Amino acid sequence: MSLVVVRPPAVPVELTCDGVALDATEQLVRADAATEPGAVLGKRYRDTESGLEVLCTRAGAGVLAVDGRSMVPLGARALPASD
Repeated sequence: MSLVVVRPPAVPVELTCDGVALDATEQLVRADAATEPGAVLGKRYRDTESGLEVLCTRAGAGVLAVDGRSMVPLGARALPASD
């Protein structure tokens, strides 16, 4: 899994995937069948409490969390009409 920080958090936080802390190096994180499917390529995830927003640039298994709170995938934004 590979992530890009789109909006940094207001305060320092711990970003984890299935309970394993993520850092600046790429790590292989595996999830078992009981967990959610994981991060989807091109999808943005946000933690509303800290303001952290990340973009998934390489999909992977595992649940993204910030300080123990699961990150919420953001929906698609409506584009303005070009008429």
